[in-house]
Formats: sequence, structure tokens, C-alpha cells
Amino acid sequence: MNLCLDTNAYAAFKRGHAQIHRLLEDAEEIVVPTIVLGELYAGFAMGSREQANLRELEEFLRKPGVTVAQVSQPVAERYGGLVKTLRAIGIPIPTNDLWIAATAMEAGARILSFDDHFAQVPAVLCIPLDPA
Repeated sequence: MNLCLDTNAYAAFKRGHAQIHRLLEDAEEIVVPTIVLGELYAGFAMGSREQANLRELEEFLRKPGVTVAQVSQPVAERYGGLVKTLRAIGIPIPTNDLWIAATAMEAGARILSFDDHFAQVPAVLCIPLDPA
């Protein structure tokens, strides 16, 4: 199974979240959207462990099976369709999360996130995560 990491799932992984560790170990491919990288870089820049966090992220991204997914034209087209669909049915979702959802759709990946609103996005599959 292909998995798409949301920012909060990566943070929980780094804190040792057992369920996420198991899921990532069993994944065929781990997709990290560039949007997630941007959110991580912003968080690192505002934190006290910026260099250590950057090194750990770079190490993670070099692992076999981990792919950074760029915002391509097909991802942008999916994003546009999601914005239209969700506005029409009155479901507000943060813009970055719509980009992450579009990336996951294009990659054929399930999203790992603690954000419940991904479940409201048509054609996006999420794996429910235990907050513990």
C-alpha cells in the first residue's frame, strides 16, 4: 500500500508513534508532498532544533521507498477539481490540506493524518490513526 504523509503524521512518527511506525514499515511507497515539506521547514525554522530536524528529515527522505511528490500539472488539476467540489457542497478544508489530498490522489496513496477533515474529501482514502 502507498501512504501519503501529512505533516502531523510525520511529527508523530518522529515522536515514536507506534501505529505510524508499523504502517510506514509495511508501506510499499511513502509519499511526502512538497506542501508537507514546506510546513515542516516552516516549523523547523521557528523551533529550537532546526538543524537537527533538517538532518533527520533529510535522512528520512533518503530511505528506500520514500518519494517527494512535486506539485505537477495533474496534481494541480486534481486540486482545482477538489476546490470546486468542496465549495459546491459547503465543506471548508485548509488550502494546504487540499494540495496534500490532490497529491495523494495522484499518487494513488492513502493519507496518514490526524486531521478528520480528509475523510470529507471525495475519492481520498485515509487511514484512521490512534492519537496515543
